[in-house]
Amino acid sequence: MTERTFDALPPVVGQAFAQSWWGRVWLQALEDTALDGRQVKAGRRLARCAAVGAVSVRPGRITAIVHDPDGTPYRSDVMVQQLGADDWDRLLDVVADRAGHIAALLDRDIPPHLVEDAAAAGVELLPGIGDLEPECGCGAWDHCPHTVALCHLVARLLDQDPFVLLLMRGRAEQELLDELQARTTRAAASIPEPAVGVPAREAFAAYEPLPGLPGPPPPVDVTGRPPVLTTGTPAAPGVDVEALEFLIADAAARARRLLAEALAPAHELTPVPAELTLRQDAVRLAAAGPPDAVAARLAAGCGYGRADLARAVRAWEHGGPAALAVLEEEWTPGPEVLARARAGWAEVWEGDGKAPGLRVTRNHWTVVGAGVQVRYGRDGGWWPYRKEGGRWQPAGGRERDPGAALAHVLAQN
Repeated sequence: MTERTFDALPPVVGQAFAQSWWGRVWLQALEDTALDGRQVKAGRRLARCAAVGAVSVRPGRITAIVHDPDGTPYRSDVMVQQLGADDWDRLLDVVADRAGHIAALLDRDIPPHLVEDAAAAGVELLPGIGDLEPECGCGAWDHCPHTVALCHLVARLLDQDPFVLLLMRGRAEQELLDELQARTTRAAASIPEPAVGVPAREAFAAYEPLPGLPGPPPPVDVTGRPPVLTTGTPAAPGVDVEALEFLIADAAARARRLLAEALAPAHELTPVPAELTLRQDAVRLAAAGPPDAVAARLAAGCGYGRADLARAVRAWEHGGPAALAVLEEEWTPGPEVLARARAGWAEVWEGDGKAPGLRVTRNHWTVVGAGVQVRYGRDGGWWPYRKEGGRWQPAGGRERDPGAALAHVLAQN
């Protein structure tokens, strides 16, 4: 039987028993298993004063002679569940699969991700609650100070050499390394030989030019008519035919627009637009004028009420995602932005009479008593708003300064 014996360790003064994270997990398993906290404290005191003799470690068991404070010796054992053959196969596969795992073990380290990978493969490498079973000559049926002291000493051994844990689980260090070597050798042998290449000049000499790409498709003046699915035939269960017809028509319209953009001059220099979020895409679809039932589904799906969705659509029609962000986001611009805006505001009204009173709340500039407002967006533009029915509604597109945005909305009054 494989067995290792470790000499008694000197007393522990001014430091914790376990320095490694796996050593602390070992002691946590002890504390979770022991039923009497007083026995744990007494055992810790025994371990600190070097009451534990040489420790024998073999598969499934650790053993030592532990002395009481009066000098009475007791043989103490702690049993640990060994891994079965299938468990070892899975664990060795996990370790061999990553070179970092092998390197860590050889460096006397157990990285957390090795334990996590083993657990994902169904192998619990470190002990947990109830996994440290005591047996002591003092006759105690639970963990006594002697078995507690033994476990604390083993935590120090685990700090120095994690192969102690693997020996308790059933495999000695050399046996384990031999099996890992065999696995890595088999894996290397299964890698196919690299294909033999040919000189570059021969490859280019054999090259036959491919035919040119076909020309771009011609532009389309109008979107094609989508199929009509709302016939007398019942739809398949779970299929909303009206919504499907609307989505087909929307896809056709988008395809026509994308084709027109692709055929436009300097299209290759145009930045790729950001992908829409689900909420933005729902508003875009609602702006396309879907049937009432589809609009209701869009509102429910993106968290809007019908009135809120109508406001969002109105914003979208004035400026797409940027306008929608101005409607929904309230934020505080930096002081330099506010100073620049106030200067521009003063220039607009210079010579045209007294400027109207303003109430500035974060990025919202409201004209006092006029029911109009301009909002500063993160895109650096100003967006006009008008109060209708007690709510602020988008009233126009992006302007370069607050004065122009205000003039736009005032011209509508």
